[in-house]
Amino acid sequence: MKCLFGGVITLGLFFGLGARVSALTWTIETIDSTGYVGKYTSLAVDGSGRPRISYRDGGPNYDLKYAAYDGSTWQIEIVDAAGKVGYDTSLALDGSGYPHISHYDGTNHDLKYAAYDGSAWHIETVDTAGDVGYYTSLALDDSSQPRISYEDRTNLHLKYAAYDGSAWQIETVDAASSVGYETSLALDGSGQPRISYYDCAKQDLKYAAYNGSAWQIQTVDTAGDVGRFMSLALDSSGYPHVSYYDSTNDDLKYAAYDGSAWHIETVDTAGDVGYDTSLALDGSGRPRISYYDSTNDDLKYAAYDGFAWQIEIVDAAGDVGYDTSLALDGNGFPQISYFDETNGDLKYAWVPEPSTLLLLCMAAVGLLACAWRNRRRR
Repeated sequence: MKCLFGGVITLGLFFGLGARVSALTWTIETIDSTGYVGKYTSLAVDGSGRPRISYRDGGPNYDLKYAAYDGSTWQIEIVDAAGKVGYDTSLALDGSGYPHISHYDGTNHDLKYAAYDGSAWHIETVDTAGDVGYYTSLALDDSSQPRISYEDRTNLHLKYAAYDGSAWQIETVDAASSVGYETSLALDGSGQPRISYYDCAKQDLKYAAYNGSAWQIQTVDTAGDVGRFMSLALDSSGYPHVSYYDSTNDDLKYAAYDGSAWHIETVDTAGDVGYDTSLALDGSGRPRISYYDSTNDDLKYAAYDGFAWQIEIVDAAGDVGYDTSLALDGNGFPQISYFDETNGDLKYAWVPEPSTLLLLCMAAVGLLACAWRNRRRR
């Protein structure tokens, strides 16, 4: 059929490629530009698809901050201002949509936790045993009780803290030399923790899973210096998927467990890429990864479509894309928070909702129908 207005191409892309079309229509905005803000971002999406972001004010105030979109504007607040806080933030939303944030207190060298109850923030120190709390990763169980993985910098161990309803239970997961340097935590369907992390001594990607009585630890990738900037997600079967950086080859890599073995592949080799990865799985279990391109100073996004990785540049306006955090809305459309180094700002990129794309396609159908009728009349 002859394409009259390009509408056939639009419809073909929409119905044939789905999410790949949406990824081509990124909208980018600056959320906070007050001072040097936006490092250590962590993004979560509530039940209505609205973004919430935790991040650090890196100067002049050195606070933990939180931004929430209410449907028309961003509401920004300071959560914790007690010293130099807000490093390595990790955000999770409970069943009521209330935010919970873990972070590192640089003044006291402690692991801290903040939770909002609908009217006020409640802040507490979780672990004070030495210099602890680097690279925090937070998850909530089905009862909204917090679990946090983090590094013990004093002993160079991987640690885990779980709140049991009355007190924090803290344990060392891996006591091998120089482990826990960057962690990512997820809970399986039974609420059991799984942690991906970097072994700095051996330069390997490692994975720890709790089976109800003990931690099972395995090495995932040993091919060179691999495992930094990792991000963990579990699929519907509870199997782990990890995105990470290959420091030897300067590449973005991805590892997925199928129940019997790990399958590892290189996703992007175009320059020095794969810093600050953030991984999410769509409803079909297909991976999506946001990450920083150090060669070009860009924010990039990779999505597996079932056949191949589709890779694109999301933002190239200056030196952007540090500390990325990716989340998918209820329709599988990506949202990314990240830091703009050039301007010292917190930025956010998202794609149109499916309803927006559907309206565009319906309009294209209408134009085509009218054009076809007019053509037949002639």
